[in-house]
Amino acid sequence: MNVPDVFDESFQLQFHELLESRRDVRHFKTDPVPDTVVTELVALTRLSPSVGFSQPWRFVRVDSAERREAIHGSFQRASADALASYEGERAALYAQLKLAGFREAPVHLAVFCDAATDTGKGLGSKTMPETLAYSTTMAIYTLWLAARARGIGLGWVSILDPREVERALDVPDGWRFIAYLCLGYPAGYEKTPELLRAGWEKFDARSTELTIR
Repeated sequence: MNVPDVFDESFQLQFHELLESRRDVRHFKTDPVPDTVVTELVALTRLSPSVGFSQPWRFVRVDSAERREAIHGSFQRASADALASYEGERAALYAQLKLAGFREAPVHLAVFCDAATDTGKGLGSKTMPETLAYSTTMAIYTLWLAARARGIGLGWVSILDPREVERALDVPDGWRFIAYLCLGYPAGYEKTPELLRAGWEKFDARSTELTIR
């Protein structure tokens, strides 16, 4: 198959639109996502880059109501601790934020990094072991964009205790928890991040500056 050296302008504009409209979704419809679609999305992560071609990401689909409830309990405890760390107006604003779509999202995926994998033979990760986790994060982003292209929203829940998640899902030793993802058809799309709309944070131009040494 011939691969173009440069994708045409129409594709570039659509790709920009995809990136711009890729948002962290917390408001979902309850419509089910076909199992075949979920399988296809996870399969596409094989195209993600990984250090030493280690492919260390491990996806766990959480369908058990009991396990979901355990994860939600971890979220509630962690969120309460986070709320207690803020004061005044910031605490009041935090309390109003919708930070996860546990109840509405039909699909829950937990993502782990297999730090003990021998795939890749340690190339690159012997000097920088953290690149295994970075590679797993790249796989998550591949999944995120692929889901958005199919009209499926994704919400990354990070307000969790990693050890509690690992115990709740009974994963193998050596699997490091990276992310808990809620997937489903979004109630609506916004190009502006929800935390900007809520006034939690402002856009920081420093994140797009290029430092030259």
